[in-house]
Amino acid sequence: MGNAQAVRPTRGRLLDFVETYTRGLTADDLGRLFTRDTRDAYWFFTRGADRAAFAHLPWYSRALAHVRLLFIAFTMKLSPARRVVYAAALLFTALGLFSLFRRGARIAGGSIAAIGPGFPDGTAALVVGFVLLNLLVLLEVADRLSLKNDLEIAREIQQAMLPKGAFTTPTVEMIGMSRPANTVGGDFYDIIPLDQGRIVVAVGDVAGKGSPAALLMALLLAMLRTLVDERLEPAALVTRLNTQVSRHAPGTRFITLLYGVYDSVTGVLTYVNAGHMPPLLLRRDGSCERLSEGGVALGMFDGSVYTPGHATICSGDLLAIYSDGITEAENPRGVPFEEAGLEALLRLRRHDGLASLGAGIVRGVEQYSADARLADDLTIFLLRRTGAAGPAPEA
Repeated sequence: MGNAQAVRPTRGRLLDFVETYTRGLTADDLGRLFTRDTRDAYWFFTRGADRAAFAHLPWYSRALAHVRLLFIAFTMKLSPARRVVYAAALLFTALGLFSLFRRGARIAGGSIAAIGPGFPDGTAALVVGFVLLNLLVLLEVADRLSLKNDLEIAREIQQAMLPKGAFTTPTVEMIGMSRPANTVGGDFYDIIPLDQGRIVVAVGDVAGKGSPAALLMALLLAMLRTLVDERLEPAALVTRLNTQVSRHAPGTRFITLLYGVYDSVTGVLTYVNAGHMPPLLLRRDGSCERLSEGGVALGMFDGSVYTPGHATICSGDLLAIYSDGITEAENPRGVPFEEAGLEALLRLRRHDGLASLGAGIVRGVEQYSADARLADDLTIFLLRRTGAAGPAPEA
C-alpha cells in the first residue's frame, strides 16, 4: 500500500515535468524542425557554394557531396577552439562505436562465452564524445541567448525610433506598421509635423535584413530628420540624402525611400520616390493610381537627380505606402503575394479603421506565407483623407 502511494506522487511529478518541458510544443513545430528549419539551416551554412557542380554526379555521390559541403561549412563557422572540441567529440564517438561493434562481433562469433558485469569496451569514449558534444551545444546556446538579449534591446531602441500609434488631424489620419523578418530589420517609416498643416511622411527599406540593415536604417533616419529641420523641398532633401548615403554606406548597400510632404489643408502630396515600391492611391471612385515619380535608390550613384511628383488626395481616398517584403512574400508553392494581392486587400477592407486595416494586411501576408518563413521585413503605411480639401494655394 505504501509503495503504491509513493509511486503515484512520483508519476505525478514526472507528468508535471513532461508537461512543463513540452509546453507550447505542437506536431507542426516538430514537423518544421525536420523540414523547413533543416532546409533553411542547410541553405544558411552553404550559401555562396557552387551546388551546380554536383548536378552531374549520381544520386549517392551527390548526397555525399552535399553532406561533406555542409560538414565543412558548419565546422568553419565555429571558433578554432570549438572546432577542435567538435572534432574531438566526433573522434571519441567513432572510437567508442567501433569498440562496441567489434565487441559485438566477437560475441556473435563465440569469442566471449559470457558477459560479466561492468562497462563494455568503448563506453568511456562514447561518454567523452557525448559530454564534449553537449558542452559545445551549451556554449553555442549561451552565445545565442546573449546575442538574442542584445538584439532584443536593439529591437526596443529601433521601435522607439518609429512613431507610436496613429497620427490624426481634422482632415487626415495616418498610421504605420512594421514587422521585421528577424529580431531587428531595415524597414522604417516616419511622420513629422511641420508648420501650416504640412506633414512629412517617409517610408524606407534598406537592402537586406537583420543587424546590418538595422544599423543603416538608424543612420538614415537620423540624417533624414536632420535634413527635415532645414526645411528643404522633397527633391532637394532626397538629393542631399543620397549624397550622404553614397559617402557613408557600404557600396553593396542601397536604400529605397518614399519621401513626401503632405499639405493637410489642400490635400496635395509632394513626393519623391527613390527606387521604392510605387505607393497605391486608391480613389474613392474605385480607381487606383501609382506614385512613381522620383529616381533611383539612395546610395547607388553619387550625384543622382530626383524629380518631384504631385498627387491630390481627396476626401475618402486611401494611400498605401509599403515595402517589397509585402508583395514579394511567397506561399509554400513559391508564388509571391504581389501588388495585386495588396490591392485586393485594400479594396476589401478600405472602410476599416486604419489600425485594423494595417494589422489585417500584415496578418493577411503572414497567412498567405503559411509555413514559409518570411524572407523580408513587412512595412505598411496608410494615409486616409477624412475631410474635404480646401482651395489650392495661389502660385
